[in-house]
Amino acid sequence: MGLLEAIILGIVQGLTEFLPVSSSGHIELVKAIFDKEIQESMTMTVVLHFATALSTCVIFRKDIAEIIRGLFQFKNNKEFQFSLKIIISMIPAAVVGILFDDLIDSFFIGKILLVGCMLLITGALLFVADKAKTTNKEVSIPHSILIGISQMIAILPGISRSGATISTSVLLGIDREKAARFSFLMVVPLIFGKIAKDSLGLLKSDSGISSPEFLPYFAGFVFAFVTGLLACKWMIKLVKNSNLTYFSIYCFVIGISAIFYTIC
Repeated sequence: MGLLEAIILGIVQGLTEFLPVSSSGHIELVKAIFDKEIQESMTMTVVLHFATALSTCVIFRKDIAEIIRGLFQFKNNKEFQFSLKIIISMIPAAVVGILFDDLIDSFFIGKILLVGCMLLITGALLFVADKAKTTNKEVSIPHSILIGISQMIAILPGISRSGATISTSVLLGIDREKAARFSFLMVVPLIFGKIAKDSLGLLKSDSGISSPEFLPYFAGFVFAFVTGLLACKWMIKLVKNSNLTYFSIYCFVIGISAIFYTIC
């Protein structure tokens, strides 16, 4: 993989991991635009996801520390309850990811028509959520289950994970800033779990990063990490200020374009 390809993938991953436009869908679109010259290796996948996971940990370091404390205090307090909700929200996506891993992987091989259709669904979700009435509700355990199901569905390329989970939260009446916070925190354990799984696969296949390949991987990591930091902060402000409609329009435009690209 060349340096320019790595930088492009890093920027796309960093931005779209947090903005509600589907990182997986955009990675597939980038590959299609470059006529599959950009081939994202398993090693690069691990590197990019680690970068965006790390950027999430930096932004929400206090919240993550609170979750860890809550888990190990073994007291029925606010911190423990929040940690429990995070764990519950992870279960649907984790179960589907484990049981249907091969099937899920098949969705990420040039399925541009699928990406286009799913982007239209993402756009519709964002549009409806942006019109929802603002309330100050906290995330409850039933809420965490429904948000977790949204995250499970967002495994499909083109369905934005952050868009689906934040939209679901807002439609349930949860405070917008709290919805964004919960959405980003609930995916961190899943990302690190996916990284661990993929890393084990790399070790078994004896593939890794050789000296000539170090610079592209390093560049991909840096660009994904920095753009991830910026996108995460930006997204929190956008959700709080009810500016999801712009991303809704963007998803409609890109989704329709992807469909026409496939048909024509």
